[in-house]
Amino acid sequence: MTKAELAVEVAKSADLTKAKALTVVDAFFEAVKTILAKGEKIQVVGFGTFEVKERAPRKGRNPQKPAETIDIPAKTVPLFRAGKALKEAVNQPVKGKRKK
Repeated sequence: MTKAELAVEVAKSADLTKAKALTVVDAFFEAVKTILAKGEKIQVVGFGTFEVKERAPRKGRNPQKPAETIDIPAKTVPLFRAGKALKEAVNQPVKGKRKK
């Protein structure tokens, strides 16, 4: 699903125009990005938690020369952990769709 398709779903659910829904979706993503950039956590009960995690430096293999080891620097990465209600909703069978 693309951002535009997500905006259409939001428009249907919230009785908004597609343009207003796209503005809401854009604002949500921008807010998440800004809050995570500050190192803060966003916890939405029943949905999940957005947070940042520090990855320690480590050794890795050079994909072009597998015999050679390289140093992979430490970095901060975004992380999402699904909440219980979201996990349960995803595991429910959907009418008209078959699992592959």
